[in-house]
Amino acid sequence: MANPVDLSKPEFEQVIERLDKELHNLRSGRANASMVEDLPVEAYNSTMALKSIASISSPDAKTIQIEAWDNNLVKDIEKAIISSNIGLNPNTAGTIIRLVMPPLTEENRKNMVKIVHQKAEQARIGVRKVRESVRESVAGDFEASRISEDEKFRLHDQLDKLVSDYNKKIETMADDKEKDVMTI
Repeated sequence: MANPVDLSKPEFEQVIERLDKELHNLRSGRANASMVEDLPVEAYNSTMALKSIASISSPDAKTIQIEAWDNNLVKDIEKAIISSNIGLNPNTAGTIIRLVMPPLTEENRKNMVKIVHQKAEQARIGVRKVRESVRESVAGDFEASRISEDEKFRLHDQLDKLVSDYNKKIETMADDKEKDVMTI
């Protein structure tokens, strides 16, 4: 029989990956292509991610450069950036759109830290949900006499250690992002 704790690791990893992506998309004062790569753009009569219709780069710490692969999409990309409320204004020259990152104010930095803590808490809730699911699975196996009581306690201990490790990982990620946001 497969160990339910081992089977849950991919679910825990999904929580961590989601947090990593969300934290990566938060503005920290440094230009990062991932901030805009998933912006929805109306192109070719459908909605597409920006990264699928343009190349995105960060030539320096304060600039994101977007080069549309099709001249006809430049206006659509500008419109998507403006309507996204990410606080950046496009500066267009031909097929190249530049987004210059304005410096974050102290108030903006503190708000960003609050958002970081909210995202970390959402991830901890995700970890708890996975833990509860595994605990229910173990309890069901015990009730059906598929595992012994000793095995149940061993699995609970193994699960608690795994949850603790993932919570530490979440805390480290949140602390790193907080330092990044607060660094001027």
